[in-house]
Order: sequence, then C-alpha cells, then structure tokens
Amino acid sequence: MTVPGTGRGIADISSVRLQALNSGTQSSNLTECLAIDFAALMRAALPDLQDRAFARMQASQEGGITARMALAARILQDELGPEVFDLLAAHPSDTVRGWACYVLGQAKGLSLAQRIAQMRPLADDPHFGVREWAWLALRVHVADDLATALAELAAFTLESSERLRRFACEATRPRGVWCAHLKPLRAAPERGVALLSSLRADPSRYVQDSVANWLNDAAKDQPDWVRGLCAEWLSGSPPLTTQYICKRAQRSIRK
Repeated sequence: MTVPGTGRGIADISSVRLQALNSGTQSSNLTECLAIDFAALMRAALPDLQDRAFARMQASQEGGITARMALAARILQDELGPEVFDLLAAHPSDTVRGWACYVLGQAKGLSLAQRIAQMRPLADDPHFGVREWAWLALRVHVADDLATALAELAAFTLESSERLRRFACEATRPRGVWCAHLKPLRAAPERGVALLSSLRADPSRYVQDSVANWLNDAAKDQPDWVRGLCAEWLSGSPPLTTQYICKRAQRSIRK
C-alpha cells in the first residue's frame, strides 16, 4: 500500500520499527500512522483488557483509519468506561492519544462547549496526528451545532498557540479531509467570516494554509463570495500573510 502524497508504502517500514510502533512508540509520519496494528497497540497499551476487546479490534484491521479510531474508542469505553480518557490522553503513543480524542467525542452527556474545552490539550498536542484526531473526533458535534461551534472556536483564534488557532479553522472547514462536509457552511460560508477574519493576517504559515484551505473549500460552492472576501481583505495595503492566504484561497477558482 502506498500512502497518497508520501511516495512511501507501508512495506517500506522495517519490522523493527513496526514492532516499536505497535508497542507504543510515537509515529513520525502518516505512513507510520497507517501501518500500526491497532489490536497489537491496544494490547501493549492496556494489557489487562479482556481478550474479547483485542478480538473486536483485530476483526476490523482492514477498515478505514477514521472508522478504526472510532471503533477503538468504543471498545475501550465499553470495557473501561469514560474514565479511560485520562489514561489514554497521557500515553506516549500518538495513536493512543488519538483514541482519547474519540473517547471524548463519543462521551455521553457533554455539551459541545464542554467537549471543546476538554479537547484543548489534545488540540495543542506536540504531535501532528493527535491534533488532526482532535478536530476530526469533534466534527459530528460541530455539524450538529454549528452556531455554538463557531462561537466557542472564535476564542481559539486569539490563542498564543498556533496549534489552537489552526484547530479552530480546521474544525469548521466546509469540506475538510477525511470527514463529513458541513452543508450549512457550503451553502453560506459567510457564517464563518468572524472566525476567519481573526486569522486573515496570522503570522504562522501553519495557520495561513488552514485559512486558505477553508476558503478554497468554500470556493468550490461559493466562488463569488470567496472572490469578494479576498478583494475586501486585499484592499489598501494588506500584509504579505494576507496576500499569501488570498492567493491560495482562490487557487481552485483560477483553474
């Protein structure tokens, strides 16, 4: 299997490295993330689980990565309850911390504001993979209560951490990657303008690319709106950061 965009396949990973990943060592790239045997990692991280848990996980090894992440969280909650979150969130393995994201996403009785607040440390995780799982695990709740999501995440755009600022943007992308589309934002992307405007001159390229991708998503359905917003942002003497965002935001329109 070749991982799109990497030029590498899972077969390129040595058996020694794969064993380390399955034992709980942190991954270093997407290829390694996709190569991990979830059942083996679950056994290494939580060896006291009943064998039925490992069997359930093993039976789904061929499924898609997001489905398997969600399943791992369901299995762990079934076996250990929602209290497993703290144990997973502190684990050295980025995949295990990703399971914590999905445990929080699946937890019963929490408001969206509570989920976002509790997800904050994982959204700010040093590992790129955990940061992606953090917003993906909340995506269904963002879709269900978009108004609350936009209001709560607007505060994240003012954070000193570029990771948290990007989290706010990625969680609300109209289309996104590996996730369901947000149909209300595809139809009316202007609902996200307050959040986006806070980031239009962000100093971080990590955040700039996210804002540009958000707008590029919107441009596939509402190109005139994106053109108009970029024209507004580019009026006067905009900083180079804003110019960069607007150029990338309109890349699909220009094709």
